[in-house]
Amino acid sequence: MQTNRVLALLWVFWLSAHPRLFSADESLVAGSRRVVSAQKAVFGSLPKGKPSKTVADGPLLGNGDMGVCIAGIEAGQRFWLCKNDFWKLAHDYKTGPAGPRVFGGLDVTFPGLPGGAKTEQHFYDAVTTSNWAGDKSGAGVEVRSWVSATENMLVVELTASGRDVDAEVKLWVQEGNNSETPQGGQGAVQWVTRKFSRDVDISTEVACAMKPLGAGAATFKLKVGQSVTILTAMQSAFKSRTPLDDVRKRMTGIGPADLADLRARHAAWWRDYWAKSYVEIGDPVLEQRYYLSNYVMACASRDPEFPPPLFGTWTTTDTPGWEGDYHLNYNHMAPFYGLYSSNHIEQADPYHAPILDFLPRAQWYAKNAQNVRGAYYPVGIGPKGIEITRNYPDDGYARPPHFEKEGLFYFQRSNGAYCLVNVAMRWYATYDKDYAKKLYPLVRDIAEFWEDYLKFEEGRYVIHRDSIHERSGNGNDFNSIVSLALVRNALELALDMSHALGTDTNRHEKWQHILAHLSTWTYQEMSLPREKNEDRNIEKPKVKVFRYTEKGTPWWRNNTLGIQHIYPAGAIGLDSSKEELEVSRNTIDVRNGWFDGNGMNSFYPAAVRVGYDPVVIIAKLREMIETKAAPNGFIRGNPHGCENCSIVPNTINEMLCMSHKGVLRLFPVWPKNKDARFANLRAWGAFLVSAELRSGEIQSVAITSEQGRSCTIQNPWPDHKVTVIRGDGKTETASGPRFTIETKIGEKVLFAPQ
Repeated sequence: MQTNRVLALLWVFWLSAHPRLFSADESLVAGSRRVVSAQKAVFGSLPKGKPSKTVADGPLLGNGDMGVCIAGIEAGQRFWLCKNDFWKLAHDYKTGPAGPRVFGGLDVTFPGLPGGAKTEQHFYDAVTTSNWAGDKSGAGVEVRSWVSATENMLVVELTASGRDVDAEVKLWVQEGNNSETPQGGQGAVQWVTRKFSRDVDISTEVACAMKPLGAGAATFKLKVGQSVTILTAMQSAFKSRTPLDDVRKRMTGIGPADLADLRARHAAWWRDYWAKSYVEIGDPVLEQRYYLSNYVMACASRDPEFPPPLFGTWTTTDTPGWEGDYHLNYNHMAPFYGLYSSNHIEQADPYHAPILDFLPRAQWYAKNAQNVRGAYYPVGIGPKGIEITRNYPDDGYARPPHFEKEGLFYFQRSNGAYCLVNVAMRWYATYDKDYAKKLYPLVRDIAEFWEDYLKFEEGRYVIHRDSIHERSGNGNDFNSIVSLALVRNALELALDMSHALGTDTNRHEKWQHILAHLSTWTYQEMSLPREKNEDRNIEKPKVKVFRYTEKGTPWWRNNTLGIQHIYPAGAIGLDSSKEELEVSRNTIDVRNGWFDGNGMNSFYPAAVRVGYDPVVIIAKLREMIETKAAPNGFIRGNPHGCENCSIVPNTINEMLCMSHKGVLRLFPVWPKNKDARFANLRAWGAFLVSAELRSGEIQSVAITSEQGRSCTIQNPWPDHKVTVIRGDGKTETASGPRFTIETKIGEKVLFAPQ
């Protein structure tokens, strides 16, 4: 131990003398390249090119606006062409279902070649390669495809081997559903458009143009030693007044030099994306899924006005499940959970756009449906203020009692407060005042809603007629455990943001009074679950767990509502009472939601937040991946879309670097015999943190302070004093089980045990 401390201290002093090495992007680029370049997804064969009402099952490409899903067709590949901002936008279901819509596709075929291709997707450069098997003559084709990270362009590079191969490419558009689909071509350039302008509130249009670079027509001979590159440009009316003219002009003028520039900019963008942070945990299964999940979110989310809908960017049908909407009782929130701690803020920021766009209608619902101030959100919304679920039909699940003023609420009052969990994550992780100015009106409106909706009875605030689950208790659930925690999060966020902005100080007394007198959890006893094949005659012991509501629904057989007050609402953590933590872990055991497709994204990080056995968490995480995970980043058979992309990154980040309620803990719920390191994970307080655990001891800790806030740290070396080395080389000593240091904006601080 003494030798390690000396070495660590020497290392820290050496780094402090070389600040550029400590802080430079080059070190992060090198580290991330070393880790991520080894990661890939392998598809033994391409799935059939059939549309899906839920998640797509093929390899996924994208740039956060344009998305492509690869599928297999007869003697070739289909590239489904999708776009985040291509929706049918109608407020009222009576005029026909609204929601995200498929655009069309690009089919590339090789007549005469046997079907089937092994496909590999490499995360670091975001390039997917399919190798089509040769025939008896040894013929084969390599298909390299990528969606440019800096332009809405699909690039498909074809190379033949063995002998020359016939090839054909076709650009097509989905027809029907009252859409307009003009199409045409000139020379080697094909173009198609799809437009919704009838029976909609907002017209939408997307145009595509395709050109085979290196071939003079759509049907050509792919010669050995030469290559043909199929370029497909995509543009929407939300991004341009002349989308068709734009893509046709781009295809007419593009040449080899433009392609080389496009490739260089694509590689640079992905290099910088991966250099935002990285983790290395010595577990190939978990590391692969960690980076695959962040790869999918980079492909799906970057358009600041159009976050990915329920099933991600990759809509392959005009009739997606749940209309493919933004579902506000957790599904829309969940995909983004892991992005904040992974320091991928650009991918997280599209989250709030549809929520802000819908705010005027939510204010109308508060006044007219509940006769209160603030904002009241229904279960499903779309972009640009569109309400996907208004006047939804009676389908046996959504029934007339579940509507209020034509809006679908399912008796749940908590959707607006749920919208704020990601807002809180973003705020506490960055303390960005520009962000606060933009989001605070929403936060204030949600706080106002609960000021009026809560009832003060017998010295406490209570919540009447608020279903914890959609439709539960016939609307008579009382004090839903999730709503209580979401209200607490909302009011704490309102106080913190308003303090930072210096506004609404006259409201603080009321908000603080609610927080001090808000009802808390209730409990019940339940038996521990049986193990597989366990004798049912053996009585299982009972343990104390959370009750889902104080009155009404006591429990739910699936879903993970019983732990969502822990995560993402954040009401319980390692500083909570011993009893709360014990009950939390008991609830984790009884609920046993490790493989529950409808809420795993909350279950795993909740287990971490309450200090559940890390060996079990990792084992369950691996088992979930090995038994349920699809190779493209989604979950097999799960209808809930891209929400589970957060499970592995978020869980691992919390295990390595937890900062709940502003206390920085390093490797707090991580097996001490399992080496791990991470760089630039983002923590509450706007700190970027790097640390390493080796041979059971934390070797080094470094933070960068973005906002110059106080930093409270659980001592990584509790039996030792800590040397704190500032970016200017000055040192000081900290001690105790927990200590706080002051920081300056942009300051880098290193820590080592004495």
